[in-house]
Amino acid sequence: MKYELAVREWAELGEGPTWDPATGRLIWVDILSSRIHTYDPADGRRTVMATEQHVGAAKPRAGGGLVVNLRDGVGLYGPDGGFRWLLHDPVAGRRANDAAVAPDGALWAGTMRYDEAPGGGTLTRIAGDGSAAEILGDVTVSNGTGWSPDGRLMYYIDTPTRTIDVFDFDGQLAHNRREFASVATDAGFPDGLAVDAEGGVWVALWDGGAVRRYAPDGSLDQVVELPVRRPTACAFGGPDLTDLYITTARAGQAAPHPLAGSVLVVPGAGRGLPGTPFAG
Repeated sequence: MKYELAVREWAELGEGPTWDPATGRLIWVDILSSRIHTYDPADGRRTVMATEQHVGAAKPRAGGGLVVNLRDGVGLYGPDGGFRWLLHDPVAGRRANDAAVAPDGALWAGTMRYDEAPGGGTLTRIAGDGSAAEILGDVTVSNGTGWSPDGRLMYYIDTPTRTIDVFDFDGQLAHNRREFASVATDAGFPDGLAVDAEGGVWVALWDGGAVRRYAPDGSLDQVVELPVRRPTACAFGGPDLTDLYITTARAGQAAPHPLAGSVLVVPGAGRGLPGTPFAG
């Protein structure tokens, strides 16, 4: 599979690509630059919005606007751009990271410490009304989260473990955590993920310069080699959800590749699952 350049950008830490079918745009963030980006592949139009804090993820809301995973908690932007906190939970030295919306419309929001101290992060489920339940409390770098096509499995990555884990999912909560696949030390670290319509799990490999697809049984199925060292996450988008968009980072590299920080795309990579907007 061959990549193409979708958006040329110099993001420090591009992350969290999400397709918004209501607008036909890709949403993604630059965590360390506190920016939310959108991109319309039909006409190339882009927007950039600054946030007041480092932003780990931005996802569409059912009524319009965005839910955002920020340094000090989870907030809501309305269609008019107005902001309010949904869950304000500041912890010194901790920031937001990746997040995903479950089939029931709840946000699963991850955190990590800036110094990446072991066990300093969390994974929390936030319902549309703002009620929150901490699911995991011994996380180091909370990253990719996604659900199987039938909604019965949840995949999750705590990056330094080098494993993609899978849980049984009962429609609201996750149970019975176990290893789905592991990444060898010479292949990089698993970061963000996307699940396709056949149940394949696509994983971006930080420091691995690639995106891998694992079949539903956990076996390695495909590898997309990339020129950048630090791809961060991937998501299916486009009108038919057949194009795989990949965010990348420049952070921590003395001489990053010229495309580092840009958004890449693999046209016709597969077929993605329709996303669920946040219920709040």
